[in-house]
Amino acid sequence: MLKQLQDLNQSMNVEDVRSKSFIRYGRVLEDFPFQRFEERMARTLIPEEGNEYVPGSAELEEPELKSLLERRYYGGMSCQIGYCNGNNSNLGGLEYHKGSEINVAMTDMVLLLGHLNEVEDNSFDTGFLKAFYIPKGTAVEIYQTTLHLAPCKVTADGFKCMVILPEGTNTPLEEEQAGEDPLLYMKNKWLLAHEEHDRFVSNGAHVGIKGPNVFVQFLENEFTQGGRT
Repeated sequence: MLKQLQDLNQSMNVEDVRSKSFIRYGRVLEDFPFQRFEERMARTLIPEEGNEYVPGSAELEEPELKSLLERRYYGGMSCQIGYCNGNNSNLGGLEYHKGSEINVAMTDMVLLLGHLNEVEDNSFDTGFLKAFYIPKGTAVEIYQTTLHLAPCKVTADGFKCMVILPEGTNTPLEEEQAGEDPLLYMKNKWLLAHEEHDRFVSNGAHVGIKGPNVFVQFLENEFTQGGRT
């Protein structure tokens, strides 16, 4: 799969998540209990269009499992366990949080990443963007200095990704918080939007992505190209 994606996306150099280049952005969690969540995530759906993001899912946040993740990865702090399923192929924007995010690939997927140090005057140039292939069954910790957003699909079937964050992240801001910081879009969510992402722009997100709205070419199936030029 990785070789096929690299052939389709030669301009962005899709790298393996286990390459040394990923060290700057996060780490692979080899001890993540993937199988204990696999069946639960199998019952979630991929929408016909767009993405669906659920910050916290009651089925995924079974107390014993939630406690395990909080002890193992968040030093005993409360976390939320949700998911992002969808059909995304574009960059759209980049966000960051205070505290690590864990992404668990329930299908193969690609993450487009940047680094907070590359933000200048509240803007990020897509020339700094890196693409990493995350195979199904892989859990990655994304550091709080890493810019990221929704995964990109690698086949026409879409993607499924479990998303774990400090509790309260990506929930609505209280009225007194709105406007304090031009990048603060939701609780614990700082966002730079691309001008082509209509929903972000119409909701008042800061337009801070310079360069093309990067598109990840995908496969119609394991062997056939899809997407656009």
